[in-house]
Amino acid sequence: MRRRLLALVCVSASLLSGCGLVPHGGGDGRRTVTVWLMKDSASPEFLRRFTEDFERTHTDLDLDLRIQEWTGIGPKVQAALKADPGDDSGGDTGEGGLPDVIEVGNTQVPQYVDEGGLLDLTLESLRDWGADRWLPGLAEPGQLRGTQYGIPWYAANRVVIYRKDLFEKAGVEAPPRTRAEWLEATRKLDQGPAQGIYLAGQDWYTLSGFIWDEGGELAQERDGGWKGTLDTPAALRGMDFYRRLQSLGDGPADADEEHPPQAGVFAHGDVAQIIAVPGLARAILEQNPRLEGKLGFFPVPGPTAGRPGAVFTGGSDLIVPQNTDDRAGALAVVGALTGEKWDSELARTMDYVPNKADLARAVAGEEGVAAMAKGAARGRATPSTPEWAVVEADNPIKAYMTAVLTGGDPETEARKASRRITEQLQVPLS
Repeated sequence: MRRRLLALVCVSASLLSGCGLVPHGGGDGRRTVTVWLMKDSASPEFLRRFTEDFERTHTDLDLDLRIQEWTGIGPKVQAALKADPGDDSGGDTGEGGLPDVIEVGNTQVPQYVDEGGLLDLTLESLRDWGADRWLPGLAEPGQLRGTQYGIPWYAANRVVIYRKDLFEKAGVEAPPRTRAEWLEATRKLDQGPAQGIYLAGQDWYTLSGFIWDEGGELAQERDGGWKGTLDTPAALRGMDFYRRLQSLGDGPADADEEHPPQAGVFAHGDVAQIIAVPGLARAILEQNPRLEGKLGFFPVPGPTAGRPGAVFTGGSDLIVPQNTDDRAGALAVVGALTGEKWDSELARTMDYVPNKADLARAVAGEEGVAAMAKGAARGRATPSTPEWAVVEADNPIKAYMTAVLTGGDPETEARKASRRITEQLQVPLS
């Protein structure tokens, strides 16, 4: 995903040698596997322990881990996928040697699949890597017509962060289990100077979850092309719930959750709830340490009890270029990083959600991450088409939301937005 969902620990310079972690040779018959990982996805200590364990258990392989910046990574990956096999110079990537494994954002995978150059990983994922247990929000963007190219690594998604003291003051004893209970609780919390919830009018990621809960979609593939579907009855029901919830606070109708940053609004105001990744609690406490011990977390409620609401899931997948000169080594790295041992360890270290719902026990001890893991089991991604990037670049969903929240007719505005999405999805990426 292009926007990072969590504030993470930076990679220390002591681990780096140029652009990569110091490799361990290449003599005595050992082969070097080059892996591109994104900055802040894993801590230096995790990478050190993983490298030591991997090289100890794979006596014929060395790892060369090269840390990449998210900014500008797209063209760099595209250059790597198009380079001639065995190009020791790294082609146009600016690196010494081509990667054998690359970490990419889960919503970026469709674009790389469309451009070609990815290895088909279907057989390994079905046979060895437990594909039937993966989180759908990570797995689905990595597929095209039943072929698996992206292998889920880690996930993050939104939860409800709430003020325990304001819940107690309003007589709301426990986090709500259903959307109906959530609305009722938020009405009780929205009294006097307090806001029941701070929900910006253009938080389209949160709206997406409500639409999915109703059985709707942002867009669907029909007759060989993609069409916007915000004007379906199901999608309109999702927008109506968003409108009712958003009215129980003072969130701006014409801005998203970053304008102003909702962490600051929550930290300095009488706000009972926000919808955000749990890692945002750190920023809240930095701005208002008096809230220490007063913050709680629960999954975004769904229509029925016992099943959290659908949420947009961001995170990373691992891909293998077709031009790798060490297919076996690349597969060994992917299998190890995404396997139960190290995927669970990464989740514990970085406050992520593991790539399989049944591994959520790894983060059960952290309230916010545990709530996130429950929601991730119902996680989804944006429509799996490379042209979706065009939609996000000039997002008609945001304008649609503002129009409805300021009194526009929902059906009329939804038709306009759907037509615009359809037009955007018919424009090939350059």
